[in-house]
Amino acid sequence: QVQLVESGGDLVQPGGSLRLTCTTSGFTLEHYSVGWFRQAPGKEREGISCINSSDGTADYRDSVKVRFTIYRDIAKNTVYLQLNNLKPEDTAVYYCAVGRQAYYCLNYVPQEFEYWGRGTQVTVSS
Repeated sequence: QVQLVESGGDLVQPGGSLRLTCTTSGFTLEHYSVGWFRQAPGKEREGISCINSSDGTADYRDSVKVRFTIYRDIAKNTVYLQLNNLKPEDTAVYYCAVGRQAYYCLNYVPQEFEYWGRGTQVTVSS
């Protein structure tokens, strides 16, 4: 049974940092693309970063490029998202999701990702 569990969300001041963790089970992590999405109140779910299943290349949307880093530990079946220099507009529920195809990391279409976690709340406020 495939399971994804996010953790690490918290209340943090602007400029602060967090590390989100996506703990996975039930499948071989290196064979799947893993994306991080976020959804703020009243807004659509937004893909922000992804590691593709083909060669493990990381991708970032412009809104988080330079500030966020995605990486994985295959031995631990875990994917991380390091969030630095957080801004109030980063406030959202953050989700990890997985899918078999590498091209999922090109377009970040939520419906293409096959399995999802329940999310972890990140709040950036002073």
